Amino acid sequence: MKVLHVITGLGHGGAEAVMNRVIAGAREDEHVVVSLTAPEFYAAILEARHVPVHALNMPRGRVTPSGIRRLGAIVRQATPDVVQTWMYHADLLGGIVARRAGIRNVVWGIHHSSLASETALSTRLVARACAMLSRTVPRYVICCSVRARDVHAGLGYQARKMVVVSNGVDLEAFAPDPAARARVRAELGISSEARVCGTVARWHALKDHATLLAALARLREGPWDWRAILAGSGMTTSNTDLMALVREHGLEDRVVCVGPRADIPAIMCALDLHVLPSSGEAFGNVTVEAMACGTPAVVTDVGAGAFIVGATGWVVPPGNPERLSDAIRQAFDEAGHADVWQRRKAAARDRAAAEFGAERMVREYRRVWRGDVSC
Repeated sequence: MKVLHVITGLGHGGAEAVMNRVIAGAREDEHVVVSLTAPEFYAAILEARHVPVHALNMPRGRVTPSGIRRLGAIVRQATPDVVQTWMYHADLLGGIVARRAGIRNVVWGIHHSSLASETALSTRLVARACAMLSRTVPRYVICCSVRARDVHAGLGYQARKMVVVSNGVDLEAFAPDPAARARVRAELGISSEARVCGTVARWHALKDHATLLAALARLREGPWDWRAILAGSGMTTSNTDLMALVREHGLEDRVVCVGPRADIPAIMCALDLHVLPSSGEAFGNVTVEAMACGTPAVVTDVGAGAFIVGATGWVVPPGNPERLSDAIRQAFDEAGHADVWQRRKAAARDRAAAEFGAERMVREYRRVWRGDVSC
C-alpha cells in the first residue's frame, strides 16, 4: 500500500509521535508525509528513514491558497491507496483535497477527547466543520480512545464510520533501564535514593502544570528527599510564566526543568512516578511510555487515562491539587516498601506490553486502511 499522511505539524506532540510509530511499524507500505506547517522535530527522523516529507509552511491557524494548491499537487503526484490524516486541521484540509483529487479511501484521525474552553476557537470551529463533513469525506475515522469516539459522536461525527485504535509504544525503546536511570539522575544532580516524580508534557493550559505545582507544594513538609522533573517544550527556566509558578509555591529547590529531550525513555526510567495532571487529554501517550519503562503513573480522570493505568496506578479528578498531592504521597510512601513497589512496577510494564504495544496499533491501522473493519 502507498499511504499519504497529512498532519498539522511535525513538532513534539502525541499525534506526531503516533504517526512516526505507525510509519516505522508499517515497513511493508510506502509512506509520504505532508506537514501543513513547518518541517519540525519529526521531519529529520522520517527523512532518515527515507520517508519523503513535504512541508507546506502555512502559518498555524491559517490556510493559504498556495498551500492548498501544493497539497493538491502532492496528492495527485503520489497517487496513494489511502490518505491518512492526523488532527482536525489536517482532517479538514487533507480530506477535502484528497477527495477532490479522486481519492476515496480517506481515513481521519482524532486525538482529542474534549473541546474545552482552553482549546483554540479556530480548532473548535474546524472540529465542528469536520463533524458536518464526516458523512461524505472520510471512509473511516480512527479515534485513539473510546471516550474520544463517544465525545465526537456527540458532536455529530458519523458514528458508523468511527473505529477505536489505542495508541501504542515501542516496547523495546521504552523498557526498564537501570543504567539510564543512574545516568540521568547523575546528570541532573539527583540522588539515587531520592523520590522522583515527573511530567513529560509541553507547556500548555490543557496540561495543567499549575495544578501539578500546587500539588507538589503540599509535599514540601513530607519526610522524603524528593525532586520533580519537568520535560517538554517550554519546560525551561526561560519560561517566565512557569518559573513564576515555581517561585510562588517555593519549589525552586525541588523542580528540575529540562525542556524538550530526545532521550525520553531514559527520563522515564529516571522517575519513580510519572504524573500527568491534564485537564483534557484524549490518550496520554506519555503515561504508556512511563509504564512501559516500569514507572507507575498518576493520571487525571480525562480521556483514556483511567483505562490506560487500570489497577497499576492512581486516578484523580482533574484540577484538584489536594487529590493529586495525596496520590503522589501514597506512591512515595509505597516506594519505601521494595517488594510492594517492585510488584507495582512490574504490573505497569505488563499492562503496557499487553494492551499498548506498537505492533498491535500498526496492525489495526493497516486493517482500517485495507477496509477490513466493521464499525
